[in-house]
Amino acid sequence: MMTANEIRDSYKKFFESKGHVIVPSAPMVIKDDPTLMFTNAGMNQWKDIILGTKQPEPRRRTDSQKCLRVSGKHNDLEEVGHDTYHHTMFEMLGNWSFGDYFKEGAIDYAWEYLVDVLHLNPEDLYVTVFEGSPEENIPRDNEAASYWAKHLPQDHIIDGNKHDNFWEMGDTGPCGPCSEIHVDSRPAEEKAKVPGRELVNKDDPQVIEIWNIVFMQFNRKSDGTLQPLPMHVIDTGMGFERLVRMLQGKHSNYDTDIFQPIIKRIEQLSGKRYGFTTPTGSNGECANGQEKTDVAMRVVADHLRAVAFSIADGQLPSNAKAGYVIRRILRRAVRYAYTFLDQKSAFMFKLMPVLVQEMGQAYPELLAQQELIGRVMKEEEDSFLRTLEKGINLLNGDMDELKAHAQTQLDGASAFRLFDTYGFPLDLTELICRENGYTVDEQGFNKEMAKQKARARNAAVVENGDWQVLREGEQEFVGYDYTEYECHILRYRRVTQKKNTFYEVVLDHTPFYGEMGGQVGDTGVLVSENETVEITDTKRENSQSIHIISRLPQDPSADFMACVDIDKRNASAANHTATHLLDYALKQVLGDHVEQKGSYVDADTLRFDFSHFQKVTDEELRQVERMVNGMIRQDFAMEEHRDTPMEEAREMGAVAVFGEKYGDKVRVVRFGPSCEFCGGIHAKSTGRIGFFKIVSESSVAAGVRRIEALTGKACEEALYRVEDTLNEVRALFNNAKDLQGVIRKYIDDNDEMRREIERFRAQKVEQLKDQLVAAATTVNGVKVVRAVLPIDAASAKDLVFKVRQEITENLLCVVGSVADGKPMLSLMLSEDLVNDHGLNAGKMVREAAKLIQGGGGGQPHYAQAGGKNADGLSAAIDKIVELANL
Repeated sequence: MMTANEIRDSYKKFFESKGHVIVPSAPMVIKDDPTLMFTNAGMNQWKDIILGTKQPEPRRRTDSQKCLRVSGKHNDLEEVGHDTYHHTMFEMLGNWSFGDYFKEGAIDYAWEYLVDVLHLNPEDLYVTVFEGSPEENIPRDNEAASYWAKHLPQDHIIDGNKHDNFWEMGDTGPCGPCSEIHVDSRPAEEKAKVPGRELVNKDDPQVIEIWNIVFMQFNRKSDGTLQPLPMHVIDTGMGFERLVRMLQGKHSNYDTDIFQPIIKRIEQLSGKRYGFTTPTGSNGECANGQEKTDVAMRVVADHLRAVAFSIADGQLPSNAKAGYVIRRILRRAVRYAYTFLDQKSAFMFKLMPVLVQEMGQAYPELLAQQELIGRVMKEEEDSFLRTLEKGINLLNGDMDELKAHAQTQLDGASAFRLFDTYGFPLDLTELICRENGYTVDEQGFNKEMAKQKARARNAAVVENGDWQVLREGEQEFVGYDYTEYECHILRYRRVTQKKNTFYEVVLDHTPFYGEMGGQVGDTGVLVSENETVEITDTKRENSQSIHIISRLPQDPSADFMACVDIDKRNASAANHTATHLLDYALKQVLGDHVEQKGSYVDADTLRFDFSHFQKVTDEELRQVERMVNGMIRQDFAMEEHRDTPMEEAREMGAVAVFGEKYGDKVRVVRFGPSCEFCGGIHAKSTGRIGFFKIVSESSVAAGVRRIEALTGKACEEALYRVEDTLNEVRALFNNAKDLQGVIRKYIDDNDEMRREIERFRAQKVEQLKDQLVAAATTVNGVKVVRAVLPIDAASAKDLVFKVRQEITENLLCVVGSVADGKPMLSLMLSEDLVNDHGLNAGKMVREAAKLIQGGGGGQPHYAQAGGKNADGLSAAIDKIVELANL
């Protein structure tokens, strides 16, 4: 039986023998593409070729591509773990033809590989072809059907509808009919009862699609019409996990050697057994405890891969965009491990060694960044487990309220608050409530969820018009050599976003750098003989600079001069070059483990993230600054090597960034000892940076630090601000020559005065304690001490504790205090009132705090509450005495 690694290699070697070039997987996390956060299909990295903005050389390619489907149209997240074949992160085996072979070649290659190389039984194979669409005037794909007929009988060739057999990623763009290949892996007796053709695309877990061959031949416009593409493209995708399952004779992807080593390690760590059960429910609603355990293990095994590969590609968990998706995946796994595997502490990070062992050879980025991935994962797990605990405490409080008011259902708004704030999925809230005899208003929860989704849609909606083509041709970027250049508009389109309308313009020649690699896009103007149009930003999309303008020129077909804002360009370039010098200096000072994890530079900002597992000391930062400024003073000229073959670039010692996509040829930029792969805009020499100063060093995530710095004019202005501040401080001390000594004396004097004030405060509290004890009343044997006093919260707390030291039994002491207009309640109960009479200071003070328009809580014997209405203090104190029921 072939292993998963052997199967992956056999696919690539087969297509290599057919003239395809084996290319590495592109990063799973996509950067510099505004339309996608993650690679969700093998074709994503070839969009620029398919759209015609880049030449397709080589024309035949093959690879195993890391993919992630957890958002948007292709979202498999909620199915993961509850069935046998859905995944978040998966591998897509692909072969492409760009203007080379088309339908017949792709079908013949697929058949040869599956039947002749892998020896699948032809009788188990079924294929689908597009049945056609009369409303769009697209006929049945008889061409593909005729090629399949060379290999399969007619009853194994099935017509498929537009949903299954017409491939398109979105509302617009390249698309075309496709043929799916399905495998029937049922036992012989079941095949005899029901033919496999009747189960194709019917969600049967044993009759599944493994390969989709897309015949990309159309471009869909925004009005829905289809235009032929100038170049036909073959885009195939075979689900690696499903293929391995077929070849290894398993009934579940999770029973293959892709997942079993991970699951066995989960068994060892959790002390629970994985015994495969057929899924019967969803979202944790399983038939029995074993099924819940199995689902949890599958979720953890799948999500481990998604999170680990995302971090390796440079995407840290966060609260925004792609980072939020990764955090959500990790938290889903933590929640399943917490609830069904009894893992109350960080758990997933312990699985990294087995993942690296199984996949590190095929994907060396896992091994190279194993320590960083583990640290980030553990920190995220620890953080969410603390959040889970807070959420559970909040839910317990909600259930206490339900009990107090004799209610049995938690309202949907409260359940949604737990989901939105603490990451509690509805099923977890329902589980905890059910264990305590309560139900949850699921309909109300869904209404709140729908409102949030509507808000998100309204905020993010973007309406793109069709590209209006004025000239045919490709864009040439000339920005490395020029800041002004003659040009024409090739095409433009109208865009509406958040009710704002602007235009995107593609020029035939442009000096404008499109935002990429953390460097901001250029701004400037388009100038014709009759008018000037401002370019407010430049984005990068499909290997082109997209220029953003608020209005179209009066004559879009005119001759233009594209002029970059030179001051902003130079300042941004200086900051970018400084990040290269900083990266080099950090490696020299801290060690070779330092890897760039992100950056952002514009005219005013220099931000650089890097891997390092502890705070950088002040001494180390000073060393880095000295080294960078030394390289600036040496005024190293930029050495640029364009279109350098990848291997030659590596031999030059050029540093690549994990998670970045590089082509066969790259640009290398060197400044003295610093040498990196880079497509950005730089200063002509390091001396133009002027000066470099670090202004902050902080943690971004476990094992990732961030440095923010200033260069050039920004450094000069910062120095002036420091000088002005120092002069102002000196003026406050009568222009003292020994400013440091004067400030030290001032601090010492101030500390002494604070100590004196604290002595006076303690004396006052002692006096107040004596007065309150003397004024105490006795109610049914309980000493009741109550007062409203003009003291601060700290004094009030000290006071009730001192009263308790004086009266150790049968004590109820409640003090209302007012400081700066803010009311505070402090309640102290003796231990016997808590233990023998069942009183609870926290609950009592929460109820009474409503009368001062506030809230609070605390321990059974001591609690505090703050509010807004000081006039309600007396009533609140009366309420506490009433609640004591003395």
